[in-house]
Amino acid sequence: MKVLSLTEPYATLIKENKKKIETRSWKTSYRGELYIHASSTHISKKCKENKELMNLIKNSSLNFGNIICKCNLVDCIYMNKEYVEDMKKSNHQEYICGEYKEGRYAWILDNIRILKNPIKAKGHLNIWNYEYENKISSKGENIK
Repeated sequence: MKVLSLTEPYATLIKENKKKIETRSWKTSYRGELYIHASSTHISKKCKENKELMNLIKNSSLNFGNIICKCNLVDCIYMNKEYVEDMKKSNHQEYICGEYKEGRYAWILDNIRILKNPIKAKGHLNIWNYEYENKISSKGENIK
């Protein structure tokens, strides 16, 4: 299974359908099922100081070190000046949940489903393969 690690609170924001675009400095040609992993890294000072962002998770449990949901990666869009300005004007919540800058990429996520039982895992850079696939497969009913 393909997995993407994100720091908190971003992984939880995806799990809770409050964030449907993951912003990255690199593009991917991968499309398809993608599990979201909340890395063990603590919330950055910059995030903690962003009150609007932190208000989005004020009643949420964070899931450090766990695969917490699955989704479909349906597109990867190069962010030009117009795209960034449009996001800033028309989708404020999404805008504050990512790093929208010209030259970056917007990974479009769809069909987000929460795992009933988060799966403990060590994160990795880039899109990675979960090496214990049988744990995911055996938890086929693990989607809420």
